[in-house]
Amino acid sequence: MADPRLTSEDMIDDSVQPTKPRVLLAASGSVAAIKFECLCRIFSEWAEVRAVATKSSLHFLDKTTFPRDVIFYTDDDEWSSWKKIGDEVLHIELRKWADLMVIAPLSANTLAKIAGGLCDNLLTCIVRAWDYSKPLYVAPAMNTFMWTNSFTQRHLETISELGISLIPPITKRLACGDYGTGAMAEPSVILTTVKLSYKP
Repeated sequence: MADPRLTSEDMIDDSVQPTKPRVLLAASGSVAAIKFECLCRIFSEWAEVRAVATKSSLHFLDKTTFPRDVIFYTDDDEWSSWKKIGDEVLHIELRKWADLMVIAPLSANTLAKIAGGLCDNLLTCIVRAWDYSKPLYVAPAMNTFMWTNSFTQRHLETISELGISLIPPITKRLACGDYGTGAMAEPSVILTTVKLSYKP
């Protein structure tokens, strides 16, 4: 749950340089979201972390297990934080706050939304408003046949043109029982990939 006492001054203070990178982690609706808590935990050792979860990803998450220093946002926070003109808009404030963003897992559905420019939840609104001078990484997770579907390939090409970096899925026995490519990269691989490529 987001801390209601968090203000724009807390989130964005241009006069103070953070000692750690500010990382916005996001989970969409894939069974791989069961690893999101682990992802937040290991990123917290390197970075200041904020977490965003879509409504469907919440099916796989237990917010009470997340590190206490990770502020957790859902779609409800997008609407509850705004009352009148002049109030902060959460997806804009999070975009300003973050030095980089990682979507892991990225579901086939959220990939399609991003490629099509849709912005119907907090996560996709952040992506639509993203400043692409800052890195944005995605780690897809889906069934093998969804991964090899021609729509997926088109969508990956589209998001690549935006400047979004792909952390490819791996080959293993999937949650559905199928064997093939489509499982999300391990959290440790995602962290290492981001750390090696990130330039402040």
